[in-house]
Amino acid sequence: MLPMKTGPSIYLDYAATTPLDPRVEEAMRPFGRAIFGNPSSLHAFGREARAALDTARDRIADLLGARAEEIIFTSGGTEADNLAVKGVARALKGRGTHIVTTAFEHHAVLESCQALENEGFSVTYLKPNTDGLISPADVEQAITSDTVLVSVMYANNEVGTVQPIAEIGRICRGQRVPFHTDAVQAASELPLNVRDLQVDLLTLSAHKLYGPKGAGALYVRTGTRLRPIIDGGGQEHERRAGTENVAGLVGFAAALELAHTHAETARIHALREMLIDGLLTIPDSRLHGSRGQRLANNVNVGFAGVPGETLLLALDLAGIAVSTGAACSAVAVEPSHVLQSMSYPRIRAQEALRLTLGRNTTEAEIRTVIDAVAAQVARLRRHPAPQPTTHDECPS
Repeated sequence: MLPMKTGPSIYLDYAATTPLDPRVEEAMRPFGRAIFGNPSSLHAFGREARAALDTARDRIADLLGARAEEIIFTSGGTEADNLAVKGVARALKGRGTHIVTTAFEHHAVLESCQALENEGFSVTYLKPNTDGLISPADVEQAITSDTVLVSVMYANNEVGTVQPIAEIGRICRGQRVPFHTDAVQAASELPLNVRDLQVDLLTLSAHKLYGPKGAGALYVRTGTRLRPIIDGGGQEHERRAGTENVAGLVGFAAALELAHTHAETARIHALREMLIDGLLTIPDSRLHGSRGQRLANNVNVGFAGVPGETLLLALDLAGIAVSTGAACSAVAVEPSHVLQSMSYPRIRAQEALRLTLGRNTTEAEIRTVIDAVAAQVARLRRHPAPQPTTHDECPS
């Protein structure tokens, strides 16, 4: 069992981050005082740390069906996405300057693409359908002789929709275009074999898996050209400079193994269905994204006339932690770019509320949340709060 919750009595924001699993914490424990050497040092202290780092790399590679030398350790998903997108694009600039991605990627991918546009690259941003799904045919049509990278996330972080990654990967492989997928949200419950997925690059982050923050990885298939984005030492086979976070990466490996050997996907899926059914009994409610092709733990809903941020704050006061997936700051909220890319009107995107379940979630909690959301929606409809200030220029 995971440790007792602190703060809000019910936590339904597991897509944002997860609590550290005690088994992961125990695996990390020696790597602070007892084993503290720099893994790049040649003496015994360094060799001991290096051995732990190599073991973590081997374990993660095995879980991905990859080779150890194809795993680059990073500080998390954002850095891994930046390295994948910028690293491949810059390495292949002599061959072409076109990138294909989607309009509902994580900001780490979107803003990396925008940065590359400032360097002279062109980017095609494919829009999903109203269910939040990308068509492989659209990807194929978007690829040109100038395309040097395709990046499509495995599962969306806001609406949880799962994309046909293997089919897109086969298209990219046939066109000889490197294919990257952000698998940060997918890693806890979906298959990760990189050969089956037909990917050339894949992003992971430990803290979405009941592991520590500050640890991540990028799988890079052998032969894929990649230019480092951090200069310095020669760590990670000269592809990512900086002293590795040994404790965090040991924890990362333990967390990924636990996610695939002690999966609770079926139990969480049943609770998610209960939550969706309960929330959709509220008048003028709607589910965002495909119900069938989505992560087992994801619920993204909206209630007509009730701003998502206002409902979030009301639930927080009631001891329930959820998300809107759209906050820029406490006083300025930009509607979800994900929902707007799915052709939802701006006002409906502002009404979005994301609830994501995890290992600690219980049936009793789900019943409590359904009742609380129904009560707060009814109250807010009777006594509407002032609309939150919105700014089109709000940075992501």
